[in-house]
Amino acid sequence: FFFGAATYCRCLVSVPLHRPILMGLLALLLLALKLLLGALALSSLLFLLGLVGLAIYLRLQRCASTIGFFHPYCNAGGGGERVLWESVRAVHAQYPALQCVVYTGDTATGPEILQKAQDAFGLPPFEHQVQFVHLKERQWVEAGQWPVCTMLGQSFGSLILGLEAALRFTPATYLDTMGYAFTLPLFRLLAGCTVGAYVHYPTISTDMLTALHTTGAAFNNRQVIAKSRVLTQLKAQYYKCFAFLYGWAGSFSACTMVNSSWTEGHIEALWRAKPIRLYPPCDVQPFEALPLGPRGNIILSIAQYRPEKNHALQLRALARLLEEHPEYKSQSIQLVMVGGVRHEEDLARFEALKVLAQELQIAEFVSIERDVSFGRKTELLRTARVGIHTMWNEHFGIGVVEFMASGVIPVAHRSGGPLMDIVVPTLALSAGDQATNPDAGGVPVGLLAETEEEYAQALHRVLSMAVDEHCAMQAAARTACGRFSAEAYSAGFSGAIGPLVGLAPDKKLG
Repeated sequence: FFFGAATYCRCLVSVPLHRPILMGLLALLLLALKLLLGALALSSLLFLLGLVGLAIYLRLQRCASTIGFFHPYCNAGGGGERVLWESVRAVHAQYPALQCVVYTGDTATGPEILQKAQDAFGLPPFEHQVQFVHLKERQWVEAGQWPVCTMLGQSFGSLILGLEAALRFTPATYLDTMGYAFTLPLFRLLAGCTVGAYVHYPTISTDMLTALHTTGAAFNNRQVIAKSRVLTQLKAQYYKCFAFLYGWAGSFSACTMVNSSWTEGHIEALWRAKPIRLYPPCDVQPFEALPLGPRGNIILSIAQYRPEKNHALQLRALARLLEEHPEYKSQSIQLVMVGGVRHEEDLARFEALKVLAQELQIAEFVSIERDVSFGRKTELLRTARVGIHTMWNEHFGIGVVEFMASGVIPVAHRSGGPLMDIVVPTLALSAGDQATNPDAGGVPVGLLAETEEEYAQALHRVLSMAVDEHCAMQAAARTACGRFSAEAYSAGFSGAIGPLVGLAPDKKLG
């Protein structure tokens, strides 16, 4: 400031009038900059002191002998929720002295949530009490809150929600079971918890970056970006920066479990850690009791009404099938969609599917249902002939396993878990084609497809299949489901978290 003022005074007697004015303005700018830097330094100091105070408070509030499951949508009734409740049951069975705490953003009461889990998944009553921590700020992690830079926005929102969770209850061990990796450093650094994660699907993957350059508009890529080379390049850089941050956050996990070979590869590359591959629990016993044999022309879809599930492709595939093979219209063909609805966005997609069915003129051949009971789901699995799955790079695909155990021939997307772990070996779409994994050996257990045309072809292949071939595929598919049982998951989960909680199975605390 004084240097600027001295320079200004000197200019008054030695240079034309406009130069002193410019130098005076420069002096004022230097003064403003100094004041700003001082304010920032003070703000930074106060911020750091606040973080230290918050960390001390959270660590003092930390409850021993507790394990917290961060699952804001625990009442959704999907495959991820099945993993959550089987994990809680495994803790109850193997570590009975540990108190299980579930962070939820749902408004339902604890008993209502547990009852829905039992109804949706056919679970017995829980052996021990489950404590629920109800969160009020869940809207910050919903995609609709962040129309631009959705991944970054939701990750920032997860920090807000995670901070609320830590303030409401601080566990000794923290597990993220829904994919909010940025909460891991929050609970580790501030709350001092031991942290781990069960990853269903990486928030970012190299496949997303590749698809950005090779495909057009999609549910996560707007038309305006797909058509612009400059915007596509900017989005690619955004993806790369986010991947770095995502890997940094994930590196705090002391125990990382993944649900498939596909997820394992991406997490190993992004988090630079060796995860434990632990297939999700698929309680196939109720479905293995269903009779095998000829079925009616029912095509079944089991998937939450989320955008990435791509239900619209199922409707378009059915429309193409009926266009190419109109004889099915007189053979009682029906596509039955069932799935959970989490929030208003899912409900809007649920209603939009009904409109699309009308537009495609196939509404009379389609039934779209939501939040069905376990009994209704079992009845559909007993009568359906084909199970359709259309999600690109599905992390695993519990619904596909349930198809196979029930005697429903799966037609799944040629990517992710169905390709690498589940539908192995596969049947070629036509007699002249080669199967996707011909070296797997054995009787095929299902088919894989990718485009609307391929799905229509695959559906026709199953619907027109001879009885002997159909029954052989049913039996092979059911046999292949053994490695995905709930018992195998429970044993694997208990062993994986043992070092995290500092206990051996069945060991008592205190």
